[in-house]
Amino acid sequence: MAIILAELNESIESILEATESGAKKYAIQGIFMQSEAVNRNGRIYPKHLMEREVKRYIEERVSKNQALGELNHPLNRVNVDPREASHLIKELRFVGDDVVGIAKILDTPTGKIVKALMDENVSFGVSSRALGSLKKRHDGVNEVCDDFSLRTIDIVSDPSAKDAWVTALQESREWVMVNGIWTEQHMEETQNTIRKASTKELNEIILREFTKFIKTL
Repeated sequence: MAIILAELNESIESILEATESGAKKYAIQGIFMQSEAVNRNGRIYPKHLMEREVKRYIEERVSKNQALGELNHPLNRVNVDPREASHLIKELRFVGDDVVGIAKILDTPTGKIVKALMDENVSFGVSSRALGSLKKRHDGVNEVCDDFSLRTIDIVSDPSAKDAWVTALQESREWVMVNGIWTEQHMEETQNTIRKASTKELNEIILREFTKFIKTL
């Protein structure tokens, strides 16, 4: 069963340049995704799968100027809503096992928020948004399977709160959407459960809540 996969990367640099007219150009660059390394969520992405998906995403989105991303992950959908777009991914390329990217900040409502924060030297991270299933290896690591499908890379506005915010809230969004979305009450109850979980308990609770949700479909 495919779930929504979200992974944080904090090695992001803000780029702020002035044009000849004095207008500002805003962008971010850095490591957008990583393969062949166990991440903080206890997952590993095989490089051949990430190469396949990056190549597909470049062909289908980046090359067509359609690689939009959002400011923070949405609660209940996996695809990008253009009305919520904050940036446009202009480049993705492999450097070793890492995927390095450049994204232009757009002059949209959410893009203007990002620009305002950049003007105040606020730090950002990025977090990939994808679908895929997992298989547990003998060493306990969850390996991403062949159905891995990259959807976008979002800007994360508060990467410093990785234990309280990313681990809890991001993980609470890792649910498959089947013919609709959760009710607000169900989502809030699950988020509260995950927020209260210890790091040791987290994966077990997520699996339990996901199983509970699937039985309601």
